[in-house]
Amino acid sequence: MINKPHSIAITIMGKEYRIACDLEDQDDLLQSAQDLDVQMRRMRDSGKVNGADRIAVIAALNLAHELQVAKNQNAMLKQRLEESLAKISNKIENVLESP
Repeated sequence: MINKPHSIAITIMGKEYRIACDLEDQDDLLQSAQDLDVQMRRMRDSGKVNGADRIAVIAALNLAHELQVAKNQNAMLKQRLEESLAKISNKIENVLESP
């Protein structure tokens, strides 16, 4: 069965937005919107960044940076896992081949 997107309401910095999303993605979208709202409100309340557009761009850059760091960490962990599995495989092969 194909899930049809439906519209949900999210609120960011007091403004409501209607967003289409699949039902299985709804909780993640709501959590992401809440995280973004918290980050943008902190920036606004700090007084260091003025204007909703600037706040949104800086928040997007911060989140994009966090995502890039997580991707890099994931790539390193994947490489280490592959190396460890190769070592284990070699050890198993050596044990099985020895008399």
